[in-house]
Formats: sequence, structure tokens, C-alpha cells
Amino acid sequence: MNSVNNNQKPTRVLFLIRKFLSSSRYIILIAVLCAFVASLTLLVVAGVETVQIVYHTFSRNVDGKAVKLLAVSFIEVIDILLLGTVFYITSLGLYELFIDEQLSTPNWLHITQLDDLKSKLIGVIVVILAVVFLGQVVNWNGGSDIIFLGAAIAIVIVAITYFLGRHSKGE
Repeated sequence: MNSVNNNQKPTRVLFLIRKFLSSSRYIILIAVLCAFVASLTLLVVAGVETVQIVYHTFSRNVDGKAVKLLAVSFIEVIDILLLGTVFYITSLGLYELFIDEQLSTPNWLHITQLDDLKSKLIGVIVVILAVVFLGQVVNWNGGSDIIFLGAAIAIVIVAITYFLGRHSKGE
């Protein structure tokens, strides 16, 4: 009788450990909520910034230099919007991976493994780098310093492309 009881104890302990570990995935809700709040904050800030830019644009005379500054301001807003999008995609992706794989998302945003999330984030990061460089080009005063920024961004994009290419081939 005692030997039967001893066999049940390890099974019960394993069951409890499995249940605990299975439930521990919900701790990712902290990351999901933080990423969502970060996204919401950035999107609202970008919206407020857009309204302020439009208001200030139409409340004063706009000349050639002001149009250039206006373009730079909107490029900066786009940069904030893209960062907000990165946090939103991260929030949805983590939720879909760890909590509810049946989350209703567009097909292009459906994430089934961590590599899907990384690929989507890397794609947005490349766009952000391009937007940052565009902002510098619009603000450029003709010096050679922009070459170094462009080269640095290009090297990062090449490295990302190489990494994704190697990773997708399973090397």
C-alpha cells in the first residue's frame, strides 16, 4: 500500500510543477501591458505634436525655410509614430505568442513564433533608420558629416539583412 502511495507523490508533484510553469506564462502580461502603454503614449504624443505643428503653421507666415522646417517636424512625427507602431506590434506579438494564439489580427501581423515577431520588428527598425536618415538629409547643410551617418545606417541595414538571410536559411 505504501509503494502505491509513493508512486502517486511524484506524479502529483510533476502535475503541480507543470501547472505552475504553464500558468507562469501569464507573467508576460506585464511586458504586453508595458509595450501597449508605451505605444499608446507615443501615438498620443505624435497626435498632439501633429495638431501643434498644424496650428503653428497656419498661425504664421510660411516661407521657404519654414516649409523645410515643417517637413522636418513631420518627419520627426513619423518617427514617433513608427516607434509607437513597434511597441504596438511587440505588445500584440507577445500576447499572441504567450497568452492567446487565436487573437484576431490581420494576416500580415499573425505571429506564430518568436522569429515572426523579430522579423516584423526588424522590418520596422529598418524603416525607422531610413526615416531618421531622411530627417537628417532634409536638415543637411551640405557638410560631409552626413556621409558617416548614411554609411553607419547602411552598415546596420546590411548586417540586419545578412542576419535575416542566414537565419531564414537555417544556417
